[in-house]
Amino acid sequence: MPKTLYVRVSTLDDALDRFEAAWHLASGRKAPGPVALLSFADLPLLVKNLTPARWELLKQLKAAGPLTIFALAKRLERDYKNVHTDVSRLLELKLLEKNQEGQVSVSWQAVRAELRL
Repeated sequence: MPKTLYVRVSTLDDALDRFEAAWHLASGRKAPGPVALLSFADLPLLVKNLTPARWELLKQLKAAGPLTIFALAKRLERDYKNVHTDVSRLLELKLLEKNQEGQVSVSWQAVRAELRL
């Protein structure tokens, strides 16, 4: 599994161009390694999903290691319901993982962002 998550703001055309480039690169050669990519259509959508509170949640969870949502809410000194909502969305986006014990964690070592105009 890749250790870096790439977050991009790009159009559908950009995504198709990247797919085409990867297809040509893999043709007749060894397939490229997996890339973890999270793409948003525009900057407002990215900011809506990666709010400052969610970014702080990611940072605290990365530092602490796997935690329950309750323990994470206590660590962040935030309301459980709001943390639960944030964790649910971050799980949907694959920015967090949940283990069998119900603890959530961040598996990424780095997040790199690319914003195209």
